[in-house]
Amino acid sequence: MIKGVHDVYYNVTDMKRAVKFYSEVLNMKVAWESDHWTSMDCEGVMIGLHWTEGEVIPSTPRDAHGAHTGATLTLSSDNVSEDRKVLESAGAKILGEFDADWGHMLVFEDLDGNVLKLQNAKY
Repeated sequence: MIKGVHDVYYNVTDMKRAVKFYSEVLNMKVAWESDHWTSMDCEGVMIGLHWTEGEVIPSTPRDAHGAHTGATLTLSSDNVSEDRKVLESAGAKILGEFDADWGHMLVFEDLDGNVLKLQNAKY
C-alpha cells in the first residue's frame, strides 16, 4: 500500500555544486548522501538530487509561470523579495515573478536549469 511521498528529485550535473546551492541558498539539510544521490531535508519533505555523471540535462519547455512538463517544486517563502536577491547572487536564473489573488510567486531555475518556485501564499 502507498504510505505517502518518499521524495521528489531533480537531476544535477555537479553534485557538490548542487548540494551547496540547495543547502546554502534554499536552506535544506543533507539527510543522506552517496556519489550518485543526495537526500535533502526541506522541513520534513525529502528532495533528492540525482547525479547525471556530468551528462547534460535536457531542457523542457518553460516560461515565466514555470515548467510546461513534469513536476515543479514550490517552496514557501515569507519574503520573496529578499529570497530573490539571495537566489540571484547565487547564480539562479529568474524566469518570472507575479502577484495573484492567492499570493506572490517567483519562478526560477537552479544552477542545472531545473525549474522551482517560491511562493508567499495568503492561504
